[in-house]
Amino acid sequence: MDLPKNKFKHALAAGRQQLGLWSVLTSSYSAEIIAGAGYDWILIDTEHSPSGVEGVLPQLQAMAPYDVSPVVRAAWNDTVLIKRFLDIGVQTLLIPFVQSAEEARAAVEAVRYPPGGVRGISMFTRANRFGRVKDYVKRASEEICLLVQVETRTAVDVVEEIARVDGIDGVFVGPSDLAASMGYLGNPGHEDMLKLIDTTLGRIKACGKPPGFLTPDTTIARRAIAAGSLFTAIGIDGGILARGAENLLTQFKNG
Repeated sequence: MDLPKNKFKHALAAGRQQLGLWSVLTSSYSAEIIAGAGYDWILIDTEHSPSGVEGVLPQLQAMAPYDVSPVVRAAWNDTVLIKRFLDIGVQTLLIPFVQSAEEARAAVEAVRYPPGGVRGISMFTRANRFGRVKDYVKRASEEICLLVQVETRTAVDVVEEIARVDGIDGVFVGPSDLAASMGYLGNPGHEDMLKLIDTTLGRIKACGKPPGFLTPDTTIARRAIAAGSLFTAIGIDGGILARGAENLLTQFKNG
């Protein structure tokens, strides 16, 4: 059995825009519903949702029959947590709150086997199809995609250093936390913030790494794509459900 291909990683390397959907609902049933919607990638969030390794596994299994690439955001840049996600078959990871090149290098080491990293070895995991993928430990890094998230003024100031770390496949700009760190708490759509985001996306792109972004605002999403965002999440499943339910009721309450 051959090593599973990571379509998302290869699409980014080829410079193809990847449109994504953020998922916070933590259900395998909802994961299957959105998996068939036609997005290039779906982000399973474990930082701001009640989901963990055990919750992500059934979501991956629900998405598996569909032509969509799952991306998992870990709750933290934690070597043990990253190892567990990799072992259940996650090929693309987003690591939040990376503040420096040193922290980016720690994430790279966490996804690589020795001698290039510190990932623990097990020969019978979902990642290697329970021992059926030939030479998995030697080739796993070929299909692992590591994305890091910059979301503070500190990180933005050194974004080139972070982006140029060998083994980083993309840099995601987190708008809400970045806005808070810049004094715009709760207002990531402020024009000063949008200008900073435009500039940061451009700086990442200039380093030769794909930039990424999330916003449910279609106007801001198009602006981010124009500024260079190559993996762009354009909605959140929980928000779509909440606002859709409210909007439907409003149509009837308002006559």
